[in-house]
Amino acid sequence: MASDLLVLSERETDTKVKESDRSIKPALLITRIRNSIWIFGIPSWIFGITDRSIATFADGNISVIEIFQIFTASLFFLSWLFLKPEVDREEENLPAYDVEAYTDYTANDLAVTHARMSELQDFHLIRQEYVLPFPYLSQIYHLLNLKHLEDIHSVSLNNLRVISVNGFQQTATGGIIRFQTMLESSMNALRIWRQPIVEVDLILHNLHTIELSIPVYNGKRIAVLFNVFSISETEHKLFIDIYSDLGWFKPLLQLPLHLASCLTLFEDWSYLQALTERNLHRLVKLGKVSSHETMQLFQRFVDLYNAKLELDGLVSAEAVSLPYAL
Repeated sequence: MASDLLVLSERETDTKVKESDRSIKPALLITRIRNSIWIFGIPSWIFGITDRSIATFADGNISVIEIFQIFTASLFFLSWLFLKPEVDREEENLPAYDVEAYTDYTANDLAVTHARMSELQDFHLIRQEYVLPFPYLSQIYHLLNLKHLEDIHSVSLNNLRVISVNGFQQTATGGIIRFQTMLESSMNALRIWRQPIVEVDLILHNLHTIELSIPVYNGKRIAVLFNVFSISETEHKLFIDIYSDLGWFKPLLQLPLHLASCLTLFEDWSYLQALTERNLHRLVKLGKVSSHETMQLFQRFVDLYNAKLELDGLVSAEAVSLPYAL
């Protein structure tokens, strides 16, 4: 009798959950549309302001009307940043509203990601969301390869150098690598945020979540959280969340951070294309990755990735061997 009541209770709960999901999904869809429009507006405003500025200063004759136009466009852009759609605090912790669609995102991965995003939530500054026409592994390789900070982002980071790897530690679901970076140029704009030489943490939280944690002045930090999900063999979804405890006026921080994220993604494009042509999936499955110290975190990812593939293969084989009637 007790077991019958338990089954009944579970059925009632499932029904309520399904009804709740049906009511929540339209609201989430509207939220996503509003966010997409807001995100699309940011590069549009940036392009407009840049285009107007180039046209103003190109001929060397600057009029009051042209300066007023740039000032007005900049004011509207700042207003646009203030119009960011509000999201429920619990929903904002999610790396994706439709996370259930990513079948390789396990419950354990989700728990680890939620825990870290919840810790950082009070310091959240910006989120950007992209669907990119490159395999998931290309993005992961790019994010875990320390040398890409020097080679691929030489413009946006103004010739930043990785001068040493100071430590590597494995965790149950990933690992942490600590390395020193140096700003060679005295004119590097990053000196506004940080000392010329700092120790940076790159953290693999799980197979989908990577964090870059950078120290700034007075013991403060800027953390960049990347969530990467495979959509198909040739596409992935990338979420970029940036956090900081600097305590500065948020819109003043958000504008340069949005610009920096857009610029780094532009720099990544040709690199990700080149990685796609290398058939990383085959190299990862064979374990043929660089043994250089700057690639230790990617080696850890390869081990975990292949272990998951083996586990999935065993589970699939056991499922096939089970009789139809249990």
